[in-house]
Amino acid sequence: MSASTDRIAAKLAEEAMIVMQQTGNDRFYVEVAEMIGAASHTLEEAFVTEVRIRLAARSAMSFIKAHKKPVPAENTKTSPPSPPKPAAKPTG
Repeated sequence: MSASTDRIAAKLAEEAMIVMQQTGNDRFYVEVAEMIGAASHTLEEAFVTEVRIRLAARSAMSFIKAHKKPVPAENTKTSPPSPPKPAAKPTG
């Protein structure tokens, strides 16, 4: 695939994801893919791949957030670095 195909597919996927979020229609991209496929099978494949990547990333991020443990408060405080210890004076 060409860079322009990938760029166009990415932009279309981005816009389709926005519509899906706004409408709650999680299958909207299938309708878009069918419409694209009538004119360009190559662009259809690139578009569907871009949407699937975004959906997978969104699911993975939700999964990670659901399993992430909160950081205890004492670990979030940043303390200033300790001053350097004075060098020992030589004896003798």
